[in-house]
Amino acid sequence: MRQLILSTAVLAGMAAPAAAEVELSFYTGWQTLPHSRLSGELPNGGGSYDELVGWDGKSFQMPPYYGARATWWRSETLGFGLEYTHTKAYAPDSTKNALGFSRLEFSDGHNVLTANVLRRWPERWGDLTPYVGGGLGIAFPHVDATHNSGSRTYGFQVTGPAMRLLAGVSYPINDRFSMFGEYQFTYSSNEGEFDGGGTFNTDIKTNALNIGISLNF
Repeated sequence: MRQLILSTAVLAGMAAPAAAEVELSFYTGWQTLPHSRLSGELPNGGGSYDELVGWDGKSFQMPPYYGARATWWRSETLGFGLEYTHTKAYAPDSTKNALGFSRLEFSDGHNVLTANVLRRWPERWGDLTPYVGGGLGIAFPHVDATHNSGSRTYGFQVTGPAMRLLAGVSYPINDRFSMFGEYQFTYSSNEGEFDGGGTFNTDIKTNALNIGISLNF
């Protein structure tokens, strides 16, 4: 899956016009998740379930929360690109105990990949450049779930559509590098499977405050 993401980014880069400004951005930050409903069928004939889950993001625990964005600025103000975010979602002990799981998490990423459109306002606030953006794409989390019935689910699944919204401001360090801070929201609708015949359905929403660095060329 990660090889597919890299290949897509390379192909998109080859297709971009040579005259366009290319900006590569890398970030980390503090990511949280509001409550959402988790429903479906428990593995191995355990019956249906429907729980309100208070997901935990654990931004600074390994593997950490991070993201990368490639933007091709077609003009001083309008850009298009690709963005990958490695968000995380852990079910609390209360949910796991109620449903019979010892592990229930998207911890090697509740991964989101989107195609973005961005708008910026250079020299609007002196050296500071505000920007906003949004994108549509897919979610492909790494599902890590162990159920008391003997079911063990561990691997990537493409679970449904995703979107993101972002707003931030960047500041140039020199001609090539800039630093930025931003707020970012992601939403995804997820339908997946547990080994042993179980299923899950949940909408995952994240709120994040990001800091990062960009390379321009």
